[in-house]
Amino acid sequence: MSFDQYKAPPRPELFDFHGVPMSHFFTDDWENIQNFQARPDDILIATYPKAGTTWASYILDLLYFGQQERQTSVPIYDRVPFLEIFIPPHLSGKDQADNLPTSPRLIKTHFPVQFVPKSFWEQNCRMVYVARNAKDNMVSYFHFDRMNLAQPEPGDWSNFFQRFMEGKMVFGSWYDHVNDWWKKKESYPKIHYMFYEDMIEDTGREIDKLCSFLGLSPSAEDKMKVTGGVQFDNMKKDTMANYSTNPVMDFKISPFMRKGKVGDWKNHFTVAQSEQFDEDYKKKMKDATLQFRTKV
Repeated sequence: MSFDQYKAPPRPELFDFHGVPMSHFFTDDWENIQNFQARPDDILIATYPKAGTTWASYILDLLYFGQQERQTSVPIYDRVPFLEIFIPPHLSGKDQADNLPTSPRLIKTHFPVQFVPKSFWEQNCRMVYVARNAKDNMVSYFHFDRMNLAQPEPGDWSNFFQRFMEGKMVFGSWYDHVNDWWKKKESYPKIHYMFYEDMIEDTGREIDKLCSFLGLSPSAEDKMKVTGGVQFDNMKKDTMANYSTNPVMDFKISPFMRKGKVGDWKNHFTVAQSEQFDEDYKKKMKDATLQFRTKV
C-alpha cells in the first residue's frame, strides 16, 4: 500500500506514561508486550529514535542471514520487527516478533531500559544499543516527525529544540535514555553499546567489535559484503531498507534516510541555540564515562 492510498490515523498527542512521554501507538498493547516471551538467542536492538536503529538492524540481519532471498523481498521493518508498535488493524510489533521465522530473532525497540519486557533479562538475551550525539539526533528526529504521520506534530524548529531539551519527546528524554542504558551495562554485561559516530568513522572496525560480542566469525569476503551493503548511499537506494514502502511516512516532506552524517546539526542550530544547548547538556550529562562526539 502506498502513502497516497493510505488513510493515516490522526497524529497522536504526547502523554505521560509511567513517567515517560509516550504516544498511544506504543502503549496501547502494553500488557501484551510486557508479557512477550523472549528466547535465549533473541537479539534486541535498542536505540533512542533516529540514532541508527535501521543501520544496526541491517548490519545484524546481513551478518546472520546474508544474501538470502528475504533481503530483496521483505522490508527491514518486517525482518526486524518493532516490538512495541501497535497500529491496528494492520500492525502489531509483538505479533510480528512472535511469528518471525528466523533464528535468532532480531527485534527492535525504542523503549527506555526500564520498559523492556522482563523475559529479555530472564532469558539473558544479548542486546545491541546504538547511541548518537544529541545535536544530530535532535535534527534527525525533527525531520522524522515532520514526515511520519504516526508521530506528534513537531511544530517549528525552535519549538522542537526546546521540547527536545525538556525531554518532551516520544520515548522520553534523550539524556535519560542514553544514560540509563549505559548504566545498565554495569549490572547486565550482555549489552553491546555502540556509537553512531564510531560507525560512521570506521564501519568495518565497529562490525568487528559487534561480531566479537555476538561470537560470529564471518569470512573476510562476507565481512566486506556486509560493510559495503550497509553504506548509507546503498541503503538509501534499497527499497527494502529505506522505508519507502511504509505507508505512514510522507517522503514528499522528507525521506526516512536523509543524510546519514555527523555534524548536520550545524545547518540547523543557531550559535545562540548551540550555546544554550551546551550549557544545558553539561547539567544533564554528569557521567564522565559516557562521552559523545559531535564531529568525526
